[in-house]
Amino acid sequence: MATAIATDQSPLTREDLVAMYYYMVLTRTLEDRVRNLYLQGKLVGAVYRSMGQEGTAVATAYALEPADYVAPLIRDLGASVVRGVPLEKIFAQWLGRVTGPSRGRDGNLHFGYMEKGVLAPVSMLGVTIPLCAGVALAAKQRGEYRVSMAYIGDGGTNTGDFHEGLNFAATLRLPMILIVENNGYAYSTPTSKQFAVRDLAVRAQAYGIPGEIVDGNDVIEVYNVTKRAVLRARSGQGPTLIEAKTFRMRGHAEHDDASYVPTNLVEEWQRRDPIAKLAAHMEEKGLWREGEKQAVEGRIKRELDEAVAGAEAAAHPDGGTQAAGTYASPSVDTDDPSGDRGG
Repeated sequence: MATAIATDQSPLTREDLVAMYYYMVLTRTLEDRVRNLYLQGKLVGAVYRSMGQEGTAVATAYALEPADYVAPLIRDLGASVVRGVPLEKIFAQWLGRVTGPSRGRDGNLHFGYMEKGVLAPVSMLGVTIPLCAGVALAAKQRGEYRVSMAYIGDGGTNTGDFHEGLNFAATLRLPMILIVENNGYAYSTPTSKQFAVRDLAVRAQAYGIPGEIVDGNDVIEVYNVTKRAVLRARSGQGPTLIEAKTFRMRGHAEHDDASYVPTNLVEEWQRRDPIAKLAAHMEEKGLWREGEKQAVEGRIKRELDEAVAGAEAAAHPDGGTQAAGTYASPSVDTDDPSGDRGG
């Protein structure tokens, strides 16, 4: 049985801020490497980046404990690196190698890593909300102090799974957090054409749970809001909906030039870049040690060099094993060609 931990909200330390800076820069630089591999024609599938909204995924995942569960979506790679998914396995996944989490049977970020409590995303957006509700229910029934965290974009809040999963979690007061990443667009559809409310957090009222709005590009604020929600969930007070206001600095995917986004809007959000914002805060408060920022960036380059090299050296899957781990074993008597077992 998991033990209760982190029962109070201690302030972030200098080391915590350095760690979150590391994870954000790591995420962005990792995705830069992935884009280069994509342009070289080496990747399997499309590339979806989180550029501009790394702070939301990093800070929310940072507020969890190792025994908790998280269900990142395609723009939440930062959550996976915070949880400790090995970088080489992430590149192997994109490159379609047998050493990737899906063993070369799926592309891009459709993978889970249960060793670190990472649940796999599903293309039908919203599905991970009832999934996380189920995980939270299992933890509650076992008497475990675990929290599950689901992510959804602004467009995905209009799905049936959003309502059903959140209502289920609220009714049973399950230890679940729902992070709504409101980045302004559902593919090319602006939020003004998706829903009539201004703030998606107000929807929490309909389920009788707390709803909070946070600047998704301020990692300190995101962490503090999320940590409060995690502590509420862990103490039996049920779920929280957190709406993180952020922005997608690239198109929906690398094949999308985002020409539908006004230039002035992009420029406005560029000035609110979460990485630059945290770095400036630490500079202003004198939190950087001499050469530390450069050392972090140098460490990231070395780690990514090693990860890419290791992934590229790994084997591709054997085509003869393509069905392995995909279908259940036959339940019929294989000695009976008719498949009739007398039922």
